[in-house]
Amino acid sequence: MSRTTTKAMPSAATHTSGSRSICPAVAGSILIHPMGSTAWSQLVLLRVDLGAGERELRAGVLHGSWQMSPKVQRRPIVKIRVGYELIFQCAQVTPMILNLNVHYSRASDLQQPDILRTEPRVPMSMYRDGFGNWCTRILAPPGRILLTADALISDSGEPDPIVPYARQHAVESLPEETLVYLLGSRYCDTDFLSAFAWQQFGHVSLGWPRVQAICDFVHRHLEFGYAYARPSKSASQAFNERQGVCRDFAHLAIAFCRCLNIPARYCTGYLGDIGVPRDPAPMDFSGWMEVYLGDAWHVFDPRHNQRRIGRVLIARGRDAADVAISMAFGPNILESFRVWTDEVNSD
Repeated sequence: MSRTTTKAMPSAATHTSGSRSICPAVAGSILIHPMGSTAWSQLVLLRVDLGAGERELRAGVLHGSWQMSPKVQRRPIVKIRVGYELIFQCAQVTPMILNLNVHYSRASDLQQPDILRTEPRVPMSMYRDGFGNWCTRILAPPGRILLTADALISDSGEPDPIVPYARQHAVESLPEETLVYLLGSRYCDTDFLSAFAWQQFGHVSLGWPRVQAICDFVHRHLEFGYAYARPSKSASQAFNERQGVCRDFAHLAIAFCRCLNIPARYCTGYLGDIGVPRDPAPMDFSGWMEVYLGDAWHVFDPRHNQRRIGRVLIARGRDAADVAISMAFGPNILESFRVWTDEVNSD
């Protein structure tokens, strides 16, 4: 399952971003990387005492208003090797902020830590940003600098959970910390999408069925392709162009959720081909979303629209602008980019 690819980048290339893409950075740039069905009738077997909520859920079952992604088989505890290698060329001394560490919520799963190394060695300092993500500050010297880390992490082997009875909260009952994820943001321009969101999804049962309907729509509506990546592309532009990379899928689904008063946030991290057919494209960081339903955050992935195994979170934010893997304050070029996310055989 190993996939590592190095590509030399022409200095005149345009900065792009998205799952499995390779792109150079330019002066003052932000490098952002994200990425059949079973009918509702299967859920009629659920025995959940939710009162009116259960009746609404079962109405959704009877009307077949939602479809689940194909089942991913549970695996035993798995070990995953994750890491990256980035090589920049800097024209001058360049301050950089890096968002590359595995999220603190997975720290106890790390069997080998993802310690950042640089060549040449430079001083570095770490801090937690406003969203709780680990960030690293460095001062890159003129010339070539390599950034790399290699880690080993344990995973449950379970696919992303499905909680079809998770309810939607009234806005007035939402926890204060979720409210920022109801607002429009740089890439999730809700003002342009609100009318369509209510027209398209307003009739769907509240809660999990409505969010899944959004993911189903986005998955069908957008065509995935690396050539469609554009660092300035917003959710409404992706909607109108009907093309994008995985971060555009996530941005559009997040924007629709926020239009419908459902808190949604952007996530980036590692996602390998565990339990699914191997993707021949070069490995990259992936992008997905988390949605607040039933007093908890839940993973949804409109790009793949499938519950996946081995998702390793790096950072969360309002959209991709908050979780840029590198932010360089000066002229630079990303010469090569490698990411690996490989299942390690127990034997």
